Amino acid sequence: MTMIIGYASDERGKAALHLAAMLARSAHDDLIVCTVVPAPWTPGMARVDAEYQNYLAQTADQALERARNYLPGDVPATYVRYSARSAPAGLLEMAAHNDARLIVLGSSSAGAFGHISLGSVTDRLLHSSHVSLALATRGFRCPGDASVQRVTAAFGGTESAEELVLAAAAVSAEAGASLRIATFAVWSRPAYTTRLGTDSEDLVMDEWRTEVEKTVTATLTQVQHLPHGPRTVETVIGSGANWAEAIDDVGWDPSDILVIGSSELGPVARVFLGSRATKILRHSPVPVLVVPRNRAEELAGRAAEN
Repeated sequence: MTMIIGYASDERGKAALHLAAMLARSAHDDLIVCTVVPAPWTPGMARVDAEYQNYLAQTADQALERARNYLPGDVPATYVRYSARSAPAGLLEMAAHNDARLIVLGSSSAGAFGHISLGSVTDRLLHSSHVSLALATRGFRCPGDASVQRVTAAFGGTESAEELVLAAAAVSAEAGASLRIATFAVWSRPAYTTRLGTDSEDLVMDEWRTEVEKTVTATLTQVQHLPHGPRTVETVIGSGANWAEAIDDVGWDPSDILVIGSSELGPVARVFLGSRATKILRHSPVPVLVVPRNRAEELAGRAAEN
């Protein structure tokens, strides 16, 4: 299989290369490092357009040459300059031409270090991509021999969430990694001056945990009956007064990736994040794999058949 790396000649590019190398090393995929340049306008009487296109081509070629030096030597890759009307369109066209299953991108340099920040390209793809997206945290780096050791699936309790867990199980099995099913609860205790009157809130939280554990257990049973499953499987609930605390509560390792799915309100064949998934994405301290619903269904079905 093939992964497309959307390469930019700044810190975003290095982070995307490091993440792609870790993923390719785990899944044994081929890599295509792609820099998209704007398609030329219809030539006019002057040669300004042609000169500008030559400049863009030279700049892109120089960026790809730098990418050759940044990508670890044990990960083979092809380097391509591609012309398209926009970077998102070019990356999607490249993915379609090469039957790629993943587009790997870096975070915006305007975001917080160590977290995912969306730029114009990533934001557009998160609302239009028909293939899965892997997003690196800003400044992401990994050792030259790093591979994925644990896949965490963000579980929301819906039918599509169950398919996402099975898809994450397939990803972790392919990478020889362990699987973790994580549910996040954001719950802030009212600002009472005493404990008086807070028992009802505690009961609601306890009931929610009980229901979540039942649903997770049912999904866990499906994972355990897969013909080829993850190395190990565990479940965890992260809670906190806000999304940052809840996500941080489960603990993370440098070789982790987090898997989230598309919103059920969006198109089946494309990525479309709901508000909950967007919050998880923005607060994740590790790279995130975003899977469209049709791709999750495909991976889940393949995992059950193998």
